Amino acid sequence: MSVADERQPKRQRADAERNRAKILDTARRLFSTRGEAVNMDEVARRAGVGVGTLYRHFPTKEALVRATAQQRFADIVAYYRAQCRDTADPLAAMTELLRHIGEVESRDLVFSRVVESTLGSDTGPPDEFRTAFEAELMELVDRGQAAGRIREDIAGADLLSVTCGLAAVVHRGSGDWRRYVDIVVAGLSTAAGRPAAPAGHDDAAAR
Repeated sequence: MSVADERQPKRQRADAERNRAKILDTARRLFSTRGEAVNMDEVARRAGVGVGTLYRHFPTKEALVRATAQQRFADIVAYYRAQCRDTADPLAAMTELLRHIGEVESRDLVFSRVVESTLGSDTGPPDEFRTAFEAELMELVDRGQAAGRIREDIAGADLLSVTCGLAAVVHRGSGDWRRYVDIVVAGLSTAAGRPAAPAGHDDAAAR
C-alpha cells in the first residue's frame, strides 16, 4: 500500500468531520432564526453539502435537532464552568446560570422545545452533554446547601424541573421568563422560609 493510499482514510474522516461541523453550524443558525419550519434540503443547501451527505450524518430531522441541542448543552456547561462555578455565592451563581439558560432558549426555540420535552426524563438515552449539564446542576444545589444559601429540602431533581419550566415559559411564550427566574430563585433561597411540602401532602388537610 502506498503512502497516498494510507492517507486516504484519514482524509475521508477529516472531510466527514468538516461536513458534520458545517451541517451543525448551519442548522443551529437556521433553527435559531426560523425554528423547525426549516427543512433538511435547505440545511444541506446552506451548508454546501449534498442531501445524501446530510442524511448519512443525520438520518432524520429529529436526529439533527437533538445534535444541535447537544451542542447547546455543551455550551451551557462551558459557560457555567467559566462564569458561575467559582462565584462565591452559590445562589448568585444559580441566578446567573438560569438567566443564561433563558437567554439561550429565547434565541433558539427549537432548543427550548428539546429541553422542555427531554431534560430530566427517560425520553431517549442521555448523551454525555446532557449528563454533564445535569451533573453541574446537582453540584450547584449541593454547594448552595453547604453554604446555607439554598434550602435543605431542595434536591437536584427540583432544579431540573425548574429548568424544564423555564424552557416551557420561553417556548410557549406564556410569560416573562426573567420574572420566572427571579421568583424561582427567591423560592429556592433559605430566606424563603417555609420548606416545601412532601409529595402528595395535602395542605388543606394539614390545616
